[in-house]
This record gives sequence, structure tokens and C-alpha cells, in this order.
Amino acid sequence: MFSDGLKRKNMNLFNTKSVTFDEPVEMLYACHGKVRRFCEQVGMLDNYIAEHGRNDIVMQAVRQIAQYFNVAAPLHHEDEEQDFFPLLLRYAPQAQADVDELLRQHGLLHANWSAVAAEFAKLEADAAYRPDAAAFKAFTDGYAVHLALEEGLFELGKTHIPADELARIGKNMARRRKG
Repeated sequence: MFSDGLKRKNMNLFNTKSVTFDEPVEMLYACHGKVRRFCEQVGMLDNYIAEHGRNDIVMQAVRQIAQYFNVAAPLHHEDEEQDFFPLLLRYAPQAQADVDELLRQHGLLHANWSAVAAEFAKLEADAAYRPDAAAFKAFTDGYAVHLALEEGLFELGKTHIPADELARIGKNMARRRKG
């Protein structure tokens, strides 16, 4: 199941189909789609490793997941923290409590990722290592809660933020990726 899912999915980190930074909220949603797919893989790893051991399929998945959460996920959080949330609060100040909670959660998500990354490093170093399933579960559960809350704010932003302001932050998001 894990290997079939991995083979079917093209995990190009920045493949967002037809979504562009001209539609920054849709781009944020596209990133969430990738997070969900990678979290699904993390959630399957423990059982897959128990059944098949650490093999090339596992290591390919681990490397792709790590690439996403080491590169794209931090950029996504910067997009939210530096551009989307401040703009949202200007037009929908009622979102302040949720934004504060999401910012707090970003710290937890980074800590959960660090724990998963440490498990991945141990797995890479030792083919017999069995990763800590609790670290994987904390990571995926944290994102499940986070994405649900955050996407409500994406909708609020689509309703309240003027199109020209969204276009401006879309340009910021694109520049962030050009490095």
C-alpha cells in the first residue's frame, strides 16, 4: 500500500498544478495538500517498516518528506507569518485569537518535525532501527489540527482581503522562493 501510493504520486515539491502566486490563498491551500499527502506517508511508515523493513522505498519517501519539511514548509510558514496573517488581521481583526493560536502551533509543528527528522536520521544510519511511532503520530496529529484551523482563516481572507492586496503578497511569496 505504501509503495503503491508512493509510486503513483509525483512528489514534486513545487508542483501546484495550475495554481500560481497570482492566487496566494490558493497557493497556501496547495501547500496544505502537499502537507496532507506527506503526513499520510509519515502515518504509514511505521507499519510499512514493521512489515517490509527499511528498504529503498522507505528511504526515498523519507528523503522526499524531509526535503518538503526542511525547505517548503518553512517557506509556507513565512508566507503566513510575514504576509498573510498581518494582512488578514488588517481586514479581519476578529481573527486575532486564531492567528495567535496558529503562531503558537507553528512552534509546536517545528518541534514535532525536529523529532521526526531525528527519527529519519536514525533510520538512515541503521537499517534495523525502528522509528518512534509516537513521534510520527504527534507530527501528523499536530498538522491535522493546524490545517483545519488555518484553512478557516484562508476562507476569511478570500472574503475580506482586497484582490490587489492579495496580489501584493503573492509577489512576496514568489520572491521568497527565488531566494
